[in-house]
Amino acid sequence: MHFQPTPMHLPDGFLSTLVALGLWAVSIVAVGFALRRVGRELDQRQVPLMGVLAAAVFAGQMLNFTVAGGTSGHLLGAALATILVGPWAAVVVLTTVVSIQALVFQDGGLLALGANLFNMAIIGTTVAYFVYTSIRKLAGERSWGLFLGGVAAAWASIVVAALACALELAVSGTSPANIAVPAMGGIHMLIGVGEALITLGALAFLYAARRDLFENNRMARSPGAPVYLFGLGIALLLAVISPIASSHPDGLEWVAAQNGFLEAARAPIYQLIPDYLFPGISNRSLATAVAGIVGTLLVLGVTMSVALLKRTPKEAA
Repeated sequence: MHFQPTPMHLPDGFLSTLVALGLWAVSIVAVGFALRRVGRELDQRQVPLMGVLAAAVFAGQMLNFTVAGGTSGHLLGAALATILVGPWAAVVVLTTVVSIQALVFQDGGLLALGANLFNMAIIGTTVAYFVYTSIRKLAGERSWGLFLGGVAAAWASIVVAALACALELAVSGTSPANIAVPAMGGIHMLIGVGEALITLGALAFLYAARRDLFENNRMARSPGAPVYLFGLGIALLLAVISPIASSHPDGLEWVAAQNGFLEAARAPIYQLIPDYLFPGISNRSLATAVAGIVGTLLVLGVTMSVALLKRTPKEAA
């Protein structure tokens, strides 16, 4: 089976049915709890911010970057989302992104979707939150805590999510733990450096341009439509340039190929916009860019709709 050089989440076939269903159950409970907390805690700025952030994460994940050894990595975004909108909203943001990737773009299997949500939306966000808040407490009010905390949270979220995936592969009998864990951990330690640098750059830019985004003040004024439109413009730009992404296999695909279980992946049961190539467009670069734009706008709309629906009557008033 051939995979395009795009973000490759766990496909169906890599995990046993029992493991996949168990992770579906855990993810449903965790995401449901996050939705309840978001409904109670959502402030006036977070609805559009969540939407723009989800759009940027989706588009950013299409841009694989090359790492050593002929592999590539892509943005997870859990740390950045956690820092900007808090852990519960970040779970919702990542859940929306990963779900649309699976349902619309066939990036990750439907049976494996629970595992992908668990690894990226739940594990990634939880690790990012605890690492970031721990460093911020040590730093007090000093600004270096934001940047060091963001870098450490980004790196740790990638590595721990990859280790969780490796253990799931081992429990499923796909690859022994003594092979899957060091292979996934080693390559994702390198990918985590890229995640950390991207997160640092984003935090530095936002801190210089809109420091108020980092204020934990529920009564703070919304940054306003121009800021959100600028953020959406950046996300759409990332989608447009996504055809320049690295052609090397990502960390999971590389490990699967090196350890002989890539062929275990099962083809999706249906196809809408598979491999991030919009159907009916013969030019691959244009097809990828159009798919990226469609996905970015879809993620924006779905995330904002979910956030608006979950707002309590008091907040919506």
